[in-house]
Order: sequence, then C-alpha cells, then structure tokens
Amino acid sequence: MTAMSPSPRRQYMTDDYAGEVKGATMGLSTGRVLAAVRSPGLWLLAAGVEFLLLLHVAEFQDSTYSVSEDYVSELGVGPIRPRITFTVAVILFGVMTAYAATLMRRGPVKSRLWILLALTGVGAVGVGVFDMDNFSAAHALFALMAFVFGNVASIYSSKVVRPPLSYIFVIFGLVGLTALALFIAGAHFGIGEGGMERMILYPAMFWVMCYGGYLLADESRPSAEQA
Repeated sequence: MTAMSPSPRRQYMTDDYAGEVKGATMGLSTGRVLAAVRSPGLWLLAAGVEFLLLLHVAEFQDSTYSVSEDYVSELGVGPIRPRITFTVAVILFGVMTAYAATLMRRGPVKSRLWILLALTGVGAVGVGVFDMDNFSAAHALFALMAFVFGNVASIYSSKVVRPPLSYIFVIFGLVGLTALALFIAGAHFGIGEGGMERMILYPAMFWVMCYGGYLLADESRPSAEQA
C-alpha cells in the first residue's frame, strides 16, 4: 500500500497555520526585546554592573595604581589602557543612567527621581569627558554632581519602594553623603583618599544596581500573575 499524500487544501491550511504560528512567535519575541530596551530597570542594572566591572579592570591594568592612596579619576589620566577603560566605563555609565531617567520620566509612575538620575548621569559623563589633569575645575564640578545626586537619589527612592528595601536605600545614601563630607574635610580614617572616595562611590553604585533590579522585578510581576 502506498502512503496517501495530504490533499492540496489540507496542505495549504497546514502551511498557513505554521506561518501564523511563526509570525506570532516572532512578534512576541520582538515585543519582549522592545519591552526590555524600554525598561529603565534594565539600563540601571547594566550601568552599575558595567561600571564596577570596568573600574576594576582599569585598576588591574595599572600596576602602579593604589586603590587606597589614588583618586578614582587618576585612572583616567594614567597609562593608555586603564585610561581608555575608565573613560569608556564612566561615560557609558552616565549615558545609560541618563537614558534610564528619560524612560522613567515617560513611565506611569510620576516621581522626581528621574531628575536626580539624569543629573547623576550628566555628572558621570562630565567626569569622563573632562579629565582631572587638563580640566580640573570642570572635572571636580561634575564629580561632585555625580556623587551628590547619586546618593540623594538613593535616599529619595525610599519614597517609591517598599520596606525593608527603602530602609537600605536610605542607609546607602547616608553612608555616601557622610563619606563625601569626610572626604572634603580631609578625614580619611586610615583608608586613604582613594578608599574614602570609594565609600562615596560604592553606595551609589549599589543603589543603582539594586533599584534597577527592583524595577525589573516590578515590571515582570503583572506578566507573571497573568501566566
């Protein structure tokens, strides 16, 4: 007995159905990609991760650099490899943070937090564009912007997140701002200028990543409930 081939009509319906399934799948995948690109949480999380990772890479590239005694921005005026790595890291962080701020401004939740994030991003970009050797005054101003508004944003975000995360964000901001005051006063408590500067920087970076993760989880909650 020979196998019966499907009728032309049945074959047409099968091909048509397969085409519809493929089109729907591609549309769903495209929609997810677009949703991810428009997620401020994703950009904040990525910004914090890339900056801390590349910061440490830049430190490893300069064997003469001291994380305790040297300023963070000295990586941007040292040997060529760590200079490029640091400059790319800080400018990329600023651009991604500012972009996340614009997405938050267009989002459903109305909060002035996006303004603080935008100013933090502008400050970071300025740090990368104006190095501390050739543009010392502009560099100091942009660094102060990034430090102040980044840690103030951490405290302010406690209004839009739930406890206990809101308490942790306040602690991050207070630690960063206290360290900034000590840094300006020249009180380093044995950890050096670089160490105290990192006590300003790290809390803000931790907040950026934590808040980005919080936003991602919050964005995915409705779809999970629907599933």
